[in-house]
Amino acid sequence: MADRNVKISKQNIEKQKEFMLLIKKNLGGKKAFAHVETYGCQQNVNDSQRIEGMLLEMGYTLTDNREEADVIIFNTCAVRENAEMRVYGNLGALKHLKKKNPSLIIAVCGCMVQQEHIAARIKAKYRHVDLVFGPHTLWKFPSLLFDVTEHKERVINISGEGVIAEGIPVHYDGGAKAFVSIMYGCNNFCTYCIVPYVRGRERSRDEEDILNEIRTLSQSGVREIMLLGQNVNSYGKDRGETDGFSRLLEKVCEIDGIERIRFMSSHPKDISPTLLHTMAQNEKICNQLHLPLQSGSNRVLSEMNRNYTAEKYLETVKLARTLMPDIALTTDIIVGFPTETEEDFTKTLDILREAKYDSIFSFIYSRREGTKAAELENVATEEEINNRFQRMLDVQNALSYECNAVHEGKIEEVLVEGRSKTDEHMMTGRNYANKIVNFKGDDSLKDKFVKVKITKAQTWILYGEIIEILDK
Repeated sequence: MADRNVKISKQNIEKQKEFMLLIKKNLGGKKAFAHVETYGCQQNVNDSQRIEGMLLEMGYTLTDNREEADVIIFNTCAVRENAEMRVYGNLGALKHLKKKNPSLIIAVCGCMVQQEHIAARIKAKYRHVDLVFGPHTLWKFPSLLFDVTEHKERVINISGEGVIAEGIPVHYDGGAKAFVSIMYGCNNFCTYCIVPYVRGRERSRDEEDILNEIRTLSQSGVREIMLLGQNVNSYGKDRGETDGFSRLLEKVCEIDGIERIRFMSSHPKDISPTLLHTMAQNEKICNQLHLPLQSGSNRVLSEMNRNYTAEKYLETVKLARTLMPDIALTTDIIVGFPTETEEDFTKTLDILREAKYDSIFSFIYSRREGTKAAELENVATEEEINNRFQRMLDVQNALSYECNAVHEGKIEEVLVEGRSKTDEHMMTGRNYANKIVNFKGDDSLKDKFVKVKITKAQTWILYGEIIEILDK
């Protein structure tokens, strides 16, 4: 497939930078605060970092406090109904802030509002929202915000198609870990998923742009990179390349200072033996693979338009475990797809037991307007679906504990993230398998690699004691 002209020109990006400077000038040195809330996946987190980067260039100071903010931005997710309802609830709660501070600017962006019926609902029912824009116009955020601040007009812009915009300032928190998007969009059109409709078709960033971004991050102290894409295995295919992702991984491994490389998500139909061999042959690539299954039933997989069978999926798992015996495997499971029967669900449980996932991300099917699955009638009751969901968790919790228990007694490298969210007296980090490890220590360890002897395993957390602080 030929490369499509989806890259925004440098001239257009420079024009947006001019709007950033105009907004900064108009603030006149006044202390102004911006608050960004992110819903959904890591891709959204990365998008929010770009929004924050632009806000900083405009002269805003980032704040976690809605009450003191002059600009509030919700970056939304469209994958499940619960996420949308949270956004509506939080938008409603902002109404009193707008009354108290009429100059407050409220913006909603992201996948949720790229859907026309959602944008129309916000326009009609949430009159205190000043700005609405989708993923395709994120790069235009400075000019859109300028129209709101200077022209005092309400702006709704969800037009355009998928693009790639390089040169947008990005805000990283200065830690040792960072997300890097390598591609955007999705071509798969799973029948339950709205993502291709709101994110657009697959489009890969230029390899050198990605590598330059990672080199810059490395120079700033980043040591672990998570490469992001709706389907990273497809990287380069929109340009007619084969095994482009494997080649990219090898080049990222060559960058000095980067010690760990992870990626997500991988579509099972596109994962290649070449990729698995690349993982096995490069120590910097963590032996961790997120491989969404969704269902263990071939009939349901077909109706989901997943384009693989349970048998083919398990072949990939077998090869991954053969090449990397200590690999940590995680997955996504949807319970209650409209046509899922008890027999179908039982097949999903069978694969959980055979694949022996370290953990799963499990969800009850959420109807998405505009997808093919939304037209299907449920064959199971809500009670039956909830029962299946709990049964699945019971099976997986036991498996997760088994997977964690094998780490007991081992000495593993952990990248320290900071204080544990569940116990302020403990430090926390993650091992190669992306498992949370808690241990005693102090704040001086943050962003350092340490060797930890695992002393106790629980279903979701490992506990240990520091053996050595590594000088990397």
